[in-house]
Amino acid sequence: MGNSALKAHLETAQKTGVFQLTGKGLTEFPEDLQKLTSNLRTIDLSNNKIEVLPPLIGKFSFLKSLALNNNKLTALPEELCKLKKLETLHLNGNHLRQLPAAFGQLSALKTLSLSGNQLRTVPTQLCGLRHLDVVDLSKNQIQNVPDTVGELQAIELNLNQNQISQISVQISHCPRLKVLRLEENCLELSMLPQSILSDSQISLLAVEGNLFEIKKLRELEGYDKYMERFTATKKKFA
Repeated sequence: MGNSALKAHLETAQKTGVFQLTGKGLTEFPEDLQKLTSNLRTIDLSNNKIEVLPPLIGKFSFLKSLALNNNKLTALPEELCKLKKLETLHLNGNHLRQLPAAFGQLSALKTLSLSGNQLRTVPTQLCGLRHLDVVDLSKNQIQNVPDTVGELQAIELNLNQNQISQISVQISHCPRLKVLRLEENCLELSMLPQSILSDSQISLLAVEGNLFEIKKLRELEGYDKYMERFTATKKKFA
């Protein structure tokens, strides 16, 4: 991509606060974006070949939305965690194995998509995020859901298409969790905490494609209570 094209994009971004350059085969984060650290509210560099997110990302202090779907990122810089206004972060289809230690400092974060990466566990850093609404961790390599999950503030947690065979009973203590997606994992029915049904806020539990028949779920103690929540929620949105 020529410099003149990039220049035109930068000029537009300066006016609109949005820099979008997707599917252009970029191999690195455009350094020229540094000139717009105080302008940009949105950066979308999805569908490129970017391998490294440079530390300068931490300078975009007004950034609200960052999308880097379908790139070649293997790690994220600690500097990313300085983005105190960031509300939406899309990193689907990369090669991430973990999140930066300070990830919990992204205090405004509402939506986090990490589908199609190489995470092996639910990152504990997510539990510090007080405004998190939706977390997508589908299509990773997660095998178990640890006790720390009980502190997660999310409303929706998507764990579809992982390798989960164990879930901490603490998941039923998540204060705001309404939607839990666990489709296509390795769960035996005995490994599904019954408190999710009897004693949680969860009103939509999606568990198709595991190691048990769905009709067996209906025989569990607490299923009636779950159905009450499910029906009440459905009525609310109908």
